[in-house]
Amino acid sequence: MNFNSAEYLLFLPAVALLAFALRGSVRARHLLLLAASYYFYMSWDWRYAGLIAFSTAVDYAIGWGLYYAQGRLARRLLLLASLVTNLGLLATFKYFNFFSDTAAEALGVLGHTVDLPRLHWLLPVGISFYTFQTLSYTIDVYRRVIPVERDPINFALFVAFFPQLVAGPIVRASDFLPQLRENRTPRRRQVDEGLALIAKGLVKKVLVADLLAVLLVDPAFASPASYSSLSLYVALVGYAFQIYCDFSGYTDIAIGSAALLGFHLPENFRKPYLAVDMRDFWGRWHISLSTWLRDYLYIPLGGSRLGPGRTATNLMATMTLGGLWHGAAMNFVLWGVYHGGLLVLTHWFSKRSASPDSMAMRFGRRFVCFHLVLFGWLLFRVTGMQNFYDYSRGMLTGTGGFDFDPLALTVLALGFVTHIGGDGKGSVIRERFLGLPAPLQAICYAVLFWVCIGASLDAPSFIYFQF
Repeated sequence: MNFNSAEYLLFLPAVALLAFALRGSVRARHLLLLAASYYFYMSWDWRYAGLIAFSTAVDYAIGWGLYYAQGRLARRLLLLASLVTNLGLLATFKYFNFFSDTAAEALGVLGHTVDLPRLHWLLPVGISFYTFQTLSYTIDVYRRVIPVERDPINFALFVAFFPQLVAGPIVRASDFLPQLRENRTPRRRQVDEGLALIAKGLVKKVLVADLLAVLLVDPAFASPASYSSLSLYVALVGYAFQIYCDFSGYTDIAIGSAALLGFHLPENFRKPYLAVDMRDFWGRWHISLSTWLRDYLYIPLGGSRLGPGRTATNLMATMTLGGLWHGAAMNFVLWGVYHGGLLVLTHWFSKRSASPDSMAMRFGRRFVCFHLVLFGWLLFRVTGMQNFYDYSRGMLTGTGGFDFDPLALTVLALGFVTHIGGDGKGSVIRERFLGLPAPLQAICYAVLFWVCIGASLDAPSFIYFQF
């Protein structure tokens, strides 16, 4: 069930209305939301709902074990059990074939032809996201940062909450579980902001990201030799705004959907292409993932506390694993290595240069940072290293001319406007819209939803669903 489908635009209001009708009973509301969340996930493939239920049961039990265990060794073994279970499932379903194929290729280089086993299983949707989510709970309970969750329904809802289940934001147990202990009946302002976010997310996804894919990105990457250098560059810029509008559009709809149910989800984007360096970029892009990697991987490895060499090693390890988290393919690994190297350089330069004060210097740093990110998106988007080579060579030939319809530039400009318009609350346009009479708002929403659904009859999935 895609967010940009007619099915979801019927499902969400039905769940919200039923939840509001049950506002007098927190328990009944949570049972309804849990059932709705499992129905939402099972609409993709009912067989994989068992994986979420299994992870939920394991980590709920381990949480109680950590609560009762007093010895250091016992607590460590319990944490290890959680890590092995969750990461083992993730590795089996997402990375088994990648490692098997990589090993076979390495043996082939050494002159040994070996047919290693492969699994023919579908990748469970959202497994990377809910795995990190459940791990945040067991790690924080182990650290005694949060108390054990006593209510199994609340814990199951934390793991499976449908607005962010498939592609985030990655919600921390410390942020979401306390909300489940309250009666989170939405207020009028929360509903208004939720609807506005859903509308904004649909515009980003359907009217920008999907059109950029059709008009610019997919044709260029499918046959880079057929396009001029300028066209390939513009198409790559188009992909930068496609993935931004696609993923931040999903986040907008997720946050807005949660708001209709009375819940708050964390911010995930903050005008990332206005970053002045790579550290600033990762403070603005996919914030819930970057902070998760920082708090649960980079800092435990030692962070920047153990000298420049160890800091560089920790950054490279964190970003390489972050790249692998995105997908079981070598281009994602290289993308992670690339960003790790850039973060090492950023860390090194930040120790030796003062922050620029002039507007020209800040513009220059933003220009450079955007193009460093842009090259990374080339690694992220290609279908293989041959595709990467062909696309890079095409951009470097220096040929002019524009091979795409002018409509593509219009959509790209709209993507730029949605980015500059920001991702947080309180924009001028939104405030003015929310000040309109309710009937007029309802008409605007009806027209917008009708246009968006009509423009995406096949309801193409969001890019991050594959992760």
